[in-house]
Amino acid sequence: MEILIPNRLTTLGHPQRLAVFRLLMRRYPDRVPATELAQALDLKPNTLSTYVNALMQAGLVTQERVGTSLRYAIDMDAARETFVYLLRDCCRGRPEICSPLTSVGFDGDSPMTDRKYKVLFICTGNSARSIFAESILRKEAGDRFVAYSAGTKPRSELNPFALEVLEQKGHDISVLESKNVSVFQGNDAPHFDFVFTVCNQAANEECPAWTGQPVSAHWGMPDPVKVEGSNAEKSLAFHQSYAALLNRIKAFTALPIASLDRIALQKAVDDIAQTNEGASA
Repeated sequence: MEILIPNRLTTLGHPQRLAVFRLLMRRYPDRVPATELAQALDLKPNTLSTYVNALMQAGLVTQERVGTSLRYAIDMDAARETFVYLLRDCCRGRPEICSPLTSVGFDGDSPMTDRKYKVLFICTGNSARSIFAESILRKEAGDRFVAYSAGTKPRSELNPFALEVLEQKGHDISVLESKNVSVFQGNDAPHFDFVFTVCNQAANEECPAWTGQPVSAHWGMPDPVKVEGSNAEKSLAFHQSYAALLNRIKAFTALPIASLDRIALQKAVDDIAQTNEGASA
């Protein structure tokens, strides 16, 4: 392993290769198409290919071919191995040297406390998917969680199809409003325990680190707003998005959060991203 670490650090020392690595970390456990990576990072296809090949040779990224598309994902075992080696080697068994790194649960020994948790769902427009997630969590487990949602666009509006689905499912839509993520980044903003992105575009964007180092995950899913066709076809897409998020949030609220350490909890919320997205309405 000691031989691999310098090569990995050298590879990540290039700003654009680091940018690819960081984007794939934000999208984990997704396998991201090469075309989407290139578009998100404003890179030419051949330039992106050079960068991901270097990351693959360093063992940090894996490749999969789906039809004619190449898709890439972080090799999380290799990434974790690299970080753990650095922390243990630099700290020399003295955790106080690496403070505050060890204080945010990198050692995995500190479980979450049993209290009411604050959860933020982020999407691009905060018009449908993140609004669904906020509403579902509030209804399913409002006694244990405080749910929020926001978008990365400067301005947006609640989607009428989304509001119709929420009303049909018995949610109170009077408490909902479309918000920009900046409202949760001031000094007086809530300190979140969990932050989830529910659309790929939002996860691809660079965002400031959240205060308190919340557990974060990417629960990307198709955008019902982009579905074309009749009103019935559009409505079906929104119902399917609602059902998929309901499945994920039920899995999330069933986790024994207070008894899990940070590493186990992170793995659990990452695994939820693989929950069936094709749930019917």
